[in-house]
Amino acid sequence: MEGPSSTGVSNRKLAMWTFIGSECMLFGTLIATYLIYRGRNVVGPYPDELLNIPFITVTTFVLLMSSLMMVLALAAIERNDLKKTKIWLFMTALFGLIFLGGQYYEFNHFVHEGLPLSRNLFSSTFFVLTGTHGGHVAGGVIWLGTLFVRATQGKLDATHAETVEIAGLYWHFVDVIWIVLFTLIYLLV
Repeated sequence: MEGPSSTGVSNRKLAMWTFIGSECMLFGTLIATYLIYRGRNVVGPYPDELLNIPFITVTTFVLLMSSLMMVLALAAIERNDLKKTKIWLFMTALFGLIFLGGQYYEFNHFVHEGLPLSRNLFSSTFFVLTGTHGGHVAGGVIWLGTLFVRATQGKLDATHAETVEIAGLYWHFVDVIWIVLFTLIYLLV
């Protein structure tokens, strides 16, 4: 493992924090666009007619629980408990997939109810914002899958705890972004 950078943080962690910072700018821009155009729909259907708050609350809970599982995966690998590391990595990825399935269901529902991407300002900003987040979740699921495969092959042990920690930083970032999106889109309708 390489030593810390001049900041006292490893170069790999510093790179991830820098990437997360750039992603904050991306999502900040998308969120600002959503907020600027919020409520300016000229044509329906309107968000309050289609948003299924109870359903999305359940998928949000699933995504948030995946963060707990990521913490458990990191704790397990730090103890060199490879069996539990594999279980928690798998469960984190599975819960991410469940969240994505919920997002697919919601997107499909919107389109069938007459709200495709180009219908109005809400649909355009909603699909781009939540779709971008979904793309990040999908990337995280793939990353977790590769860690799971490495663990299964015996190529991931306590000496690679920082690798799992860095994946965890990304996963927690994706969850925090969803908390912001869930609040702005679903709770402040």
